[in-house]
Amino acid sequence: MKVKQLPALLAALAGLTVSISPVGAQQIDEVYNQKIREYTTDPRFLPASVLNLPDDPTVPSPRKHFGQIIGTPGILHRTPEIYGYFKKLADTSPNVSMEPVMTSEEGRPINLIIIGNEDAQKRLDHYKRQLALLADPRQVNPQNLNTILGDTKLVYYLNGGMHSPEMGSPEMLMELAYRLATGQTEEIRTIRDNIIVIINPVSEPDGWDKQVDWYYRYSKNRKDFNDGFPGVPYWGKYVFHDNNRDGLQNSQAITKSLYKIYYDWHPVASLDLHESVPLLYISTGTGPYNETIDPITIGEWQIMAHHDITSLAAQGLPGVFTWAFYDGWYPGYGLWISNNHNSVGRFYETFGNAGASTYLRDLAEQKYAGDPATSKEWYRPVPPTEKVYWSYRNNINYMQAGVLASLSYGATNSRLMLKNFYQKGLNNIRKGTEETPRAFVIRKDQRDPAMAAYLVNQLRAQAIEVHKAETGKNAGDYVVLLNQPYRNLAISLLSKQNYPKEAKFPPYDDIAWTLGYLYGVDVKAQDSVAYAPTDLRMLTSDIQYAGNLTGEGTSYVLNYKAQNTVLPALYWARAQSKTARATVLDERVALDKDTLQAGSVVFSGLSPEQVRKLSTQFGLDLQAVKTLPNGKQHDITLPRVAIYHNWYSTQDEGWARYTFDQRGIPYTSIDKDDLKGGDLRKRFDVILMPRSRGTAADFIHEIDKKYSPMPFTKTAEFPAHGLPDATPDMTGGPGFDGVNHLKAFVEAGGLLVTLDNTSMQVAEAGVVRELRTNTSAQAAGLFHPGSVVMAKGRKTSSPLLYGYPESFPIFRGIAPLLQTEKYNRDLMVLQYGSKPLKDEEEYKGLIMGMPDRKPIKEPETKTPKKEEPYVLSGMVRNEQAIIGHGALFNVPVGAGRVVAFTFDPLHRYLNHHDAPLVWNALINWNHLGPDAKPAAVSALGNGPKAKTGGQ
Repeated sequence: MKVKQLPALLAALAGLTVSISPVGAQQIDEVYNQKIREYTTDPRFLPASVLNLPDDPTVPSPRKHFGQIIGTPGILHRTPEIYGYFKKLADTSPNVSMEPVMTSEEGRPINLIIIGNEDAQKRLDHYKRQLALLADPRQVNPQNLNTILGDTKLVYYLNGGMHSPEMGSPEMLMELAYRLATGQTEEIRTIRDNIIVIINPVSEPDGWDKQVDWYYRYSKNRKDFNDGFPGVPYWGKYVFHDNNRDGLQNSQAITKSLYKIYYDWHPVASLDLHESVPLLYISTGTGPYNETIDPITIGEWQIMAHHDITSLAAQGLPGVFTWAFYDGWYPGYGLWISNNHNSVGRFYETFGNAGASTYLRDLAEQKYAGDPATSKEWYRPVPPTEKVYWSYRNNINYMQAGVLASLSYGATNSRLMLKNFYQKGLNNIRKGTEETPRAFVIRKDQRDPAMAAYLVNQLRAQAIEVHKAETGKNAGDYVVLLNQPYRNLAISLLSKQNYPKEAKFPPYDDIAWTLGYLYGVDVKAQDSVAYAPTDLRMLTSDIQYAGNLTGEGTSYVLNYKAQNTVLPALYWARAQSKTARATVLDERVALDKDTLQAGSVVFSGLSPEQVRKLSTQFGLDLQAVKTLPNGKQHDITLPRVAIYHNWYSTQDEGWARYTFDQRGIPYTSIDKDDLKGGDLRKRFDVILMPRSRGTAADFIHEIDKKYSPMPFTKTAEFPAHGLPDATPDMTGGPGFDGVNHLKAFVEAGGLLVTLDNTSMQVAEAGVVRELRTNTSAQAAGLFHPGSVVMAKGRKTSSPLLYGYPESFPIFRGIAPLLQTEKYNRDLMVLQYGSKPLKDEEEYKGLIMGMPDRKPIKEPETKTPKKEEPYVLSGMVRNEQAIIGHGALFNVPVGAGRVVAFTFDPLHRYLNHHDAPLVWNALINWNHLGPDAKPAAVSALGNGPKAKTGGQ
């Protein structure tokens, strides 16, 4: 046997098809082959399936189009160039088409590439209809199933460029598309003839272009990958790495495009291409798996991953593994749009260099699931060496070889996968019919009816069917009947999560997402449906709660229950009328037969038409009154708000900006230079500092000055930079002068609101010395991944808690705890759990020197009082270590205040129930202390309009 025949034999023995055999009459681009070999650092990193790219006479290869091959050192392409190449493919090949999906926040196109044989291209709409039919088994006559399967093509979706520094996929997908369009090997023809491949090559185009500019501007000439050099500060307009945590919110353009593609095509399989670990991870996860995922999908994860590993092992690739990374629990990733809707969603992690450079990479310290990345395991049959000399082309090779293996599996098992897709929908319907619960009910009477409407619309965005009771005794309720194809997803979103405490490996992300808790909406499960079918009508469009306007008079009362739209309504009222005024009631007041809660708002100075618009637009119930309510109250002066961002961690600041923009709350975006410039109190009343990673030193100094100057500005050479903010130099941070100016802002009467880790940074920087980092909980083994937990008000009369009951759920992840000295515990407004701290429990024993003091005996009770659980959804280990500690502090500093959260109430535009704690701070910004006095200015304020935000 000749040696060169051995790889082909190994592939055949593995039951696989690998494109390494002679390709007959088709011309091969030998220059391309030569360049691939030149740019690949080790023959072991060169799978045979990526060689032998055709030299088509009419369809240009990437080399002919760009002048270089994909993976050329130092060469990257911006989105206009990438889409320009795909357009050229569509213009010259009958096997390729391109269609627009939508536009990004910064105005760049998001396009979809469709690859299939000529017949497929002519019948795309037919195949879309067939897949939509299989997606809903209720529309399929079982006797016709085999006929439908025989006339349906599997659609396989490839997603590239989600995380901008992971720079292999947008480039690789151009080479792959050319190969699929022009190749004549048996493997490629089988893919092209049997399935339809749809490609979203740059799913985050704004971030990609920023990253390409960053590479050319700064990082191209780096010599050492681990040199600490900073990365690009922004990807999208709002969201950084969390663009892959937006699947439940569906808030960003990247996510909206993923949903649009899914609902248009119903791809049975999807593969999301990422980069982080050596050398190629193929997703299955260590578990625990999401409780509601169909077992068929779990089986597909395993068999497809091991198929790919076997295919790549047959080509001799080291460092390919599965299992030991990620878990499979959280349903909010982009790829889970597929898993949640009965398709199979998977992802790759290849080893990227954040650009088109070559580096010596050290793997010695990298461990996954406790094992070194260089160890031979059942899930990693051929490990890499401790150091690898890794090139951009190596990354392209691994990614493309894996994708080809995945597509080959789909092409040769398409009927099985289509049947599985149909069967999963059928399983959902059966469970919804035979198992409990049978339905979820969202009652019409809610604390915040506008948020109930938002929940209904979010369920509909997930293609979950929602009915409204139009008649009957419960008319007005919304009902989710569970005998539907996405029953499992409805269960996942509306039930509590039960993450196992004994899980061997830490979770990959948040572990709870119960939407009723997160939105503050009462959702009830029903084991039997209490509604007659004739009373129910399925919703076919989104709903809006329009509010109710009752009574007579020229003043209008809102019974405040921490509704999310009150603060935006106040800003709207100010913009509509110079005479608009609003007052907050600081105690409960009886009004007719109703009781107004503390925090209730009285509007005046608005015309009847303006009031109707306010009620309708913001979904608020208002009662007109002729006589103003009595009792303790204060006027509202709307604050001039700034949102602070640094230049090294913009993730959560972006979510805060997005939340303010969506709500219509005006703000000004500020950075280190504003703090260094001082005079902050002249410009702002409130400064919000969203969560940011790092220590107090990171807050003070940000990016090291050794990199100065480092502009982030838009230029002709780097046109993607300068958005959403610009600076002539990213380095240096606010410094000690800036921190002193921030403290001076508070001392002069300003309000500083800090969230999560930033509260620790500000405390340790000396802005608020009454707070200190608490390390005892961590020492006691507290492990608190993102879960819904119970909090209890300690100062229930505080305006910060207006609209909330004494105890209520909040969402908390892993974050530092803060504490005060015992004599300062009145600064703690909200605590975790219902019990006090140990040092606050009443001492009941004898006291020396007080002979008359008798031991206090516990009263005898027949049945002990049932304690409220701390964890409502998710899991916390050693929860006793956090019970009683502070969730929210209100600390006086000079004439102003610092309101410090030890959790994030603006987490990923997800925990809307928590956000009004921030809105309360803004509404009552100058009335948070015991000696607060009414403002001297007009009621809703006449401060300058914000530079940005509030769109």
